[in-house]
Amino acid sequence: MPTYEYACDECGNGFEVMQKMSDAPVETCPKCGKKVRRVLSGGIGINFKGSGFYVNDSGHASTAPSPSCSGCSDK
Repeated sequence: MPTYEYACDECGNGFEVMQKMSDAPVETCPKCGKKVRRVLSGGIGINFKGSGFYVNDSGHASTAPSPSCSGCSDK
């Protein structure tokens, strides 16, 4: 579930709420009861874990031998 960040302009309270994307946005501040607004945040970075994701897909030269032409001959 995503975490949404809200801010109250009246009392300055900032808070986060984990809710489904289909849930209605929070409308009132839990501290003062006034109207709040949802704050756009940068979110979190993506963390790729596992063996070889970056190593294999980074574009570096492969350690596997390049295919050779078995039917070719130098004449």
